[in-house]
Amino acid sequence: MKSRTSWVRPLLAIAVAAVFCLPLYVALVNVFKPSTDVVASPLALPAPPALDNIEHVLSRPDGLFWYGLANSVILTTLTILITTVLAAMSAYHLVRSGRWWSRAVLGVMLAGLMIPPAVIILPITRILDAVGLMHTMPGAVLVDVGYYLPFAVFVFMGFVRSVPRELEEAAAVDGAGRFRTFWQVVFPLLRPASASVLIFLGVWVWNDFLTPLLVLGPGAGNTVTVGIFRSIGPYQQDFGAVFAFMLLATLPVLVFYLALQKHFVRGLTGGATKG
Repeated sequence: MKSRTSWVRPLLAIAVAAVFCLPLYVALVNVFKPSTDVVASPLALPAPPALDNIEHVLSRPDGLFWYGLANSVILTTLTILITTVLAAMSAYHLVRSGRWWSRAVLGVMLAGLMIPPAVIILPITRILDAVGLMHTMPGAVLVDVGYYLPFAVFVFMGFVRSVPRELEEAAAVDGAGRFRTFWQVVFPLLRPASASVLIFLGVWVWNDFLTPLLVLGPGAGNTVTVGIFRSIGPYQQDFGAVFAFMLLATLPVLVFYLALQKHFVRGLTGGATKG
């Protein structure tokens, strides 16, 4: 009976993989085809493949891609670095303080993640406008840091619990204060958690569309995701260039993930099982 049904699982796995890979296939093959071929046969292979779409995106007179790339790099880099540092310090304090309110604070922070960004974007924009940070890069960074900080704190807390207190006690005996102990003893041991947080936040901030569109606005510039949206207009039907824009926008975050992937799984499993 088992031999008769052993082919079902591989066939089901292939079918599921095909469903997930189909959008990737469509995006990749249409990058190297002219727009007319994209509309006529979106699933066909490019014959012959050409780089005209990529050259068109990179050489746009308005510099839409390059301008959006610079803004995305600045926004993502500042957000993930500030969030990682604040989350690691906050997690260390909440775990080591041993106070009754530490769990309550964590619960309140995690409750904020249950609220979709689209629900709170209106009050956020009003607050930013009141303090003069609307349509500025610091305002967008502040919004992303505030929204993703609870997730990062939750990940770091699992790893802080796994750090032996004896290491901190030994550092205290050597005369190190609490701040120095954290940065020179505890934080280097949180490398897997830092990699997981950096990957998650990097992908989320890079792919975010709503916050840059509304908070940055046209005055402060586009990101790559907003650039894809603005490259499509009522009189714009160059679908090959749109697919090329999507491919170029994906490459930086893909390289970033590949650079940190060796710490990714270890960070997730360690944060889930420790403590």
